[in-house]
Amino acid sequence: MARVSDAAPLRVAVAWSARPGEAREVGVELPGGACVLDAIRASGATVGVDAVDVSTQAIGIWGRSVGLDAKLSEGDRVEIYRPLQMDPKEARRRRALPRKQGPK
Repeated sequence: MARVSDAAPLRVAVAWSARPGEAREVGVELPGGACVLDAIRASGATVGVDAVDVSTQAIGIWGRSVGLDAKLSEGDRVEIYRPLQMDPKEARRRRALPRKQGPK
């Protein structure tokens, strides 16, 4: 059985958006056996002015929800999801409203 330090390094990407219209993706290299939280910390997403709070935000790998302790594989894309500002169905209704009313 190989120890974590003996495993090949992993290259993964971490993607997040601190605000609407702005997206960031950072590639990081981690030791084999690393978890999602290790990748997020290595990316710098939790520090600075635009820091994200991973304790309150959903996390996923390639669009599938995972916990912070999920193990990573080579080429994974860790995604930090912002909370929704509005229910998507309500946003669609509001966009459709002007079309229903027709030209004035």
